[in-house]
Amino acid sequence: MSRQIRSFLFIALLASLSLPAAGRTPAASAPHAGAAKESAFREAMRKLWEDHITWTRQFVVSAVADAPDQAAATERLLRNQVDIGNAIKPFYGDAAGERLTALLKEHITVAAELVTALKANDKAKAEGAHRRWHANADEIATFLSGANPKAWPPAEMKKMMRDHLELTAAEAAARLRGDWAADIAAYDKVHAQIMHMADMLSAGIVSQFPKKFE
Repeated sequence: MSRQIRSFLFIALLASLSLPAAGRTPAASAPHAGAAKESAFREAMRKLWEDHITWTRQFVVSAVADAPDQAAATERLLRNQVDIGNAIKPFYGDAAGERLTALLKEHITVAAELVTALKANDKAKAEGAHRRWHANADEIATFLSGANPKAWPPAEMKKMMRDHLELTAAEAAARLRGDWAADIAAYDKVHAQIMHMADMLSAGIVSQFPKKFE
């Protein structure tokens, strides 16, 4: 799966190796090709982060209901973190990609601990998981802003991650108390916020590595 994601992310980049269509000069086709690459990259980044919230939601739904698909949902969710890490490797290197995957896996596992503690009404464990979840979010924000401080300023990146946590926590809380209308409304907010974050990330990479999108 991770190889497919990486191929999808860079299929537009490979288009630059194609010959220009008959009757058109390379100069005339270049702007269109560049726009196509940027658009494909933006959509691929959106898909990765949409998978992130989709499979997070599926995990929460399964965990709250003690459904038999919980292990499968968890496995798929963790695979998404590998996919996201792999997506940045062509830009920032293998070590950076592995580091992001590790941070995101921690983000998921601590969230799972939080949901479990809340379901059991274990306030001490819930508070501890909540603290570690926010600390991890700040680590992710620091990592990303360090890779591209111009496009992803530390304060803005930290707010982006904390907004994601707050909205996800509201979604999980609504599910735990059986407030289905609030649960659905919360997911809509989670979705809108993560699309904004995905666009911020893809725009930052395009601006930092413009030659890859020519």
